[in-house]
Amino acid sequence: MNLSVAMTSEAVAELDHHLNRDDGQEDVCIATYVWSTGTERKSALIRDIILPRDGERFVRGNAEFTGAYVVRAATEARERGEGIVLLHSHPGAHGWQGLSGPDHNTESEYERVARAITGMPLVGMTLATAEQAWSARVWYDRTTPTFAESVRVVGERLNVTWNDKARRRPVATAFQRRTIAAWGDRRHASIARLKILVIGVGSVGLDVVARLAATGIEHVGVMDIDIVEDLNLDRMIGATREDARAGRRKTEVAARIARQAATAANFTVAVHDLSVTTPQGLAAALDYDIIFSCVDRPWPRGVLNAVAYADLIPVIDGGIALDTLPTGEMRGGTWRAHTLVPGRPCMVCSGQLRLNELSLDRAGLLDDPEYIRESGINPGTGSPNVAALAASVSAGLLAQFVSLVAAPGGMGVPAPLRYMLAIHQLEHIPAKSGAFCVYENETARGDQRPALADDLRLPPHASNAAKSPLWQRLTAFIRGAIVRQRQ
Repeated sequence: MNLSVAMTSEAVAELDHHLNRDDGQEDVCIATYVWSTGTERKSALIRDIILPRDGERFVRGNAEFTGAYVVRAATEARERGEGIVLLHSHPGAHGWQGLSGPDHNTESEYERVARAITGMPLVGMTLATAEQAWSARVWYDRTTPTFAESVRVVGERLNVTWNDKARRRPVATAFQRRTIAAWGDRRHASIARLKILVIGVGSVGLDVVARLAATGIEHVGVMDIDIVEDLNLDRMIGATREDARAGRRKTEVAARIARQAATAANFTVAVHDLSVTTPQGLAAALDYDIIFSCVDRPWPRGVLNAVAYADLIPVIDGGIALDTLPTGEMRGGTWRAHTLVPGRPCMVCSGQLRLNELSLDRAGLLDDPEYIRESGINPGTGSPNVAALAASVSAGLLAQFVSLVAAPGGMGVPAPLRYMLAIHQLEHIPAKSGAFCVYENETARGDQRPALADDLRLPPHASNAAKSPLWQRLTAFIRGAIVRQRQ
């Protein structure tokens, strides 16, 4: 599998403070990690930093670990089901770093200790202090490490150090001259290498896919389980009447449009006819560096809300709601855009996702006629959307993307944004992260995250008798609560 390492900007600040010494000498420290496992990629997520105590490391030009330090850190990691990372700095160095002979010998020497105590491979990392560039490798045995393809630092900005041998620097094309002029050749070379997944390729997602391809992104993924219908054609720009007559999958249409718009010399589009709420869909999503959430159901949004923090994959999410008057005329509309990363509030904390709706959707009750009748909720298809305004949502999401990867003015992504159409007002939503947020408190948990994806969900027409006992109990509980509330 491909390998990568990811960590929060908060963890990087602590590491940089220790490893980037004022006296210009090399230094060392140890951290713990957990795995985040996708279909084709495993990412080591940095969890906790264990700084050395007095006498546990020596700094004399080249820094050295002591066995006692490694054993202490590995023992702490084992108690939490985590592995260990040996980190050291290269003062004044630039870019991705290889391994010198002494560094190779040190990591090789402690590989067996780390594995014996934690049961997990040793990860080695190097900080090139001149530009805060990281490199990483995983020791599956004592002889030769496997180098990662990238190290991602996730926060209000996404900074990536690339291993050019594992994921080559893309060749700029003549079609990209205007794009490169916006943020420079070096930044573009990094942005173009990102693997980006768009989940939900309807009116908003289809536009996002086309514009990512036109920007020069080399690898775009599309995920959806729906087909094109007649009612989609007034919003899905690029889908045709023939697509609707043939009942083509939305992913097929999105892939076609992406290929037509692509400007990269080596463009690929991966098609995932899956739901992110299944283990297969979730695993596919974990292979990507950034995810666009263009879905309108609570359960998939809840899964992506978890992934953004637990797996350190930035999720760019948004939506639109239009209201009409009893006369049929438009009352107004709002659309939102926000980026989910550590340091920014999750969808629950910002009021964009309600946990009770997530539970109802996961239990299949939002598609259950009996539940809809008992609860009195509106069984309609949700807030309407139109082509003229869908573009505003995709524009908001893409602006968040540029803020995340190009950081204009060094600012990074903003707080959640909401635009109110009737009064033409854009506001920063004053949302803050909850002290006990169940999502944000699971940051960098990776494969240890709470399970939100499963195969237990059956189609709406399936009988309750066919559902698992777990869902039968959950359904009965929620229905009972509704009946009690109505009484």
